[in-house]
Amino acid sequence: MDGLTATAAIREAERQTGRHIPISAMTAHAVHGDAEKFLASGMDDYISKPFKITDVEAVIARLVPDQSKHT
Repeated sequence: MDGLTATAAIREAERQTGRHIPISAMTAHAVHGDAEKFLASGMDDYISKPFKITDVEAVIARLVPDQSKHT
């Protein structure tokens, strides 16, 4: 199962649960239009290789709310 198929399955399951699971694409073969394709498929973000750890941290920060602010 590729990432697009997995995303579709996860998004379908979410319709039953009402929950949202953050999904980010990560690809080594970035071509023009990839980001748009992944976002249109239901993914929340996109990152291409090579990447720096700060790039991954930025994606996580965008997708996962800071729980410490709610305590």
